[in-house]
Amino acid sequence: MAEAVSIDRERTYSLSGIEPLAKTLLAECSDVNVWLLYGSMGSGKTTLVKAIMKELNPHENVTSPTFSIVNEYVTSDHKPVYHFDYYRINQEQEAFDIGTEEYFDSGYLCLVEWPEKIPTLIPAQYIAISIQIQDNQTRTLHYRKHG
Repeated sequence: MAEAVSIDRERTYSLSGIEPLAKTLLAECSDVNVWLLYGSMGSGKTTLVKAIMKELNPHENVTSPTFSIVNEYVTSDHKPVYHFDYYRINQEQEAFDIGTEEYFDSGYLCLVEWPEKIPTLIPAQYIAISIQIQDNQTRTLHYRKHG
C-alpha cells in the first residue's frame, strides 16, 4: 500500500497574483474535501475562496457567507462547493445545528473561514490554510494536510 504524500508548504504571494496559488492548492489538495482557512480579519480568506471558485467555475458569483453562515456554489461540472463563515456564531452548537458535519461528510469541497469557532466539529482529515498579512498587497500562505 502506498503511503500518502504529506503536504506542508508555504508560499508568499501578492493579492493580484492569487489565481496561480488557487490553481496550485486545487492540484495539490484535491484529495481532501475540508479546507480550514485561518487568518485575521482582512487577511484574504474570502479573496482566496473567490480565486478557488474562479478556477472551478469562472461564472459563479462568490460572496462572503458572514450572515448566512454557509453559501453553496456550483462548479462548472455541476458539483457543489460549500463556503462557511463562522465569524458571527456565538456557540459551536449553532454550527452543529445547521448540519456542519453532514456538509463535511458529503465529500464535496468545504471551504471554512473561522474554523477556530468549531473545534470539535473538525474532521480527522483536513487541509489547514493559514494566511498572514505581510503588507497591504502581500500575504504568506502556509498549508498543511492533516489526517
